[in-house]
Amino acid sequence: MSQATAKSPGSSPGPKPASDRPTSLTFAFQGERGAFSEAAGFRFFGPASAILPCRDFDELFAAVVGGAADAAVVPIENTLAGAIIKNYDLLVEHDTVIVGEVVLRVVHNVIGLPGAKLADIRRVHSLPVALAQCERFLRAHPEIEAVASYDTAGSVKMVMEAGKADEAAIAGAPAAEAWGAEILAAGIESSDQNYTRFVVVTRPERATQVVSSPDPTGPAGAPECKTSLVFRTGHRPGGLHLALGAFAVEGINLTKIESRPLPGRPFEYSFYLDFVGALADPAVARALDRLRGSAESVRLLGSYPRGDLPG
Repeated sequence: MSQATAKSPGSSPGPKPASDRPTSLTFAFQGERGAFSEAAGFRFFGPASAILPCRDFDELFAAVVGGAADAAVVPIENTLAGAIIKNYDLLVEHDTVIVGEVVLRVVHNVIGLPGAKLADIRRVHSLPVALAQCERFLRAHPEIEAVASYDTAGSVKMVMEAGKADEAAIAGAPAAEAWGAEILAAGIESSDQNYTRFVVVTRPERATQVVSSPDPTGPAGAPECKTSLVFRTGHRPGGLHLALGAFAVEGINLTKIESRPLPGRPFEYSFYLDFVGALADPAVARALDRLRGSAESVRLLGSYPRGDLPG
């Protein structure tokens, strides 16, 4: 897929022209212009970055591994919908490293054609998880049919291309701006505690070029760092307890644990773990030594500055 560019005047519809920016760094994201992942990428890399929209998560990782993009912004969990399981699997399948994270407040809007009215809308299109996050609004408007689509911003693009005044999309405000659409109802998500956590991944050899923030493997200190890894334990009583106990002994705070089935080993699992701490921290080093001594395998996925929760 080629780098996103603005369409020529008169083409219909297309994203509004972006400001001039150098193309020395390109980040990939899943979705169309105006997607939440794009917003997360600009927050991390700044507005001077070039972008590479990808149709799905497989294409997203392939863009990084194949060199079409310098990095990718990958949604990994949401406070309402939980983990994005597909991306945990892709992190292990590919030779990538996590170099940062972004936490984004997700605000959903009904977006339609300019001049359209909410009272006339009969169908809204969006990503299934976005529709689920707006369940209260949809229950209050039974006349509106919810239709699943592959992307929030992509749904805005589709609505603009179709040109039907009774159809709309649920997406973020940047999608309305990108595709020349209009917000018909703002802030329709069921909870204002709707946040998505994104991780920034790149090829190991590109890590120092991609990240301008302090190296989390260096001396412990600000900013607070997180480390992510995946491990397997032997299929024996107390295996998981022993593995996690390595962190409890050192007083290390675990922020996330997720299990995934092991292919070819029925009812056995690998475990994804996030914890607060940098690799240079002696307590972290001791905990990892203990973990390696009790687990079948341990793979570090990255150690990186922790993302701030938006105010």
